[in-house]
Amino acid sequence: MAEEKNNLVKTFWQFIKFGMVGASNTVISLVIYYIGLYLNLHYVLSNVLGFIAGTLNAYYWNNKYVFKKEEGEERSTAKSVTKVFISYGISLGLSTVLLVLWVDVLHISERIAPLLNLCVTIPLNFVMNKFWAFRAEGKKG
Repeated sequence: MAEEKNNLVKTFWQFIKFGMVGASNTVISLVIYYIGLYLNLHYVLSNVLGFIAGTLNAYYWNNKYVFKKEEGEERSTAKSVTKVFISYGISLGLSTVLLVLWVDVLHISERIAPLLNLCVTIPLNFVMNKFWAFRAEGKKG
């Protein structure tokens, strides 16, 4: 019971840290997105460029700060990077579909639409990163 409570507390704090990293990802992604719009790039292309920059930021900080390796834990950097890009790629696909839905179907501003996507993509990314991308492969020894 105590171990279960400790795991729940640990997961809660990971989610808080993930949110902090996510805030920086969001700022980076949105800055790139809005710069793209300013440069008259299509909003989907701007979204993809923002995705790439945000995902690189996400991998670095999630690996170093949120889901850091515990003592004796083995984790392949190449696999983690690949899984992070796949996880965020799934979110990009979903985000892009939602973006088109918000902008082209529901006529929501292209400046507001990405913010709506965050309500879906943040929890989805946390679950994929915690339980898949940064999951330990095994313990040494």
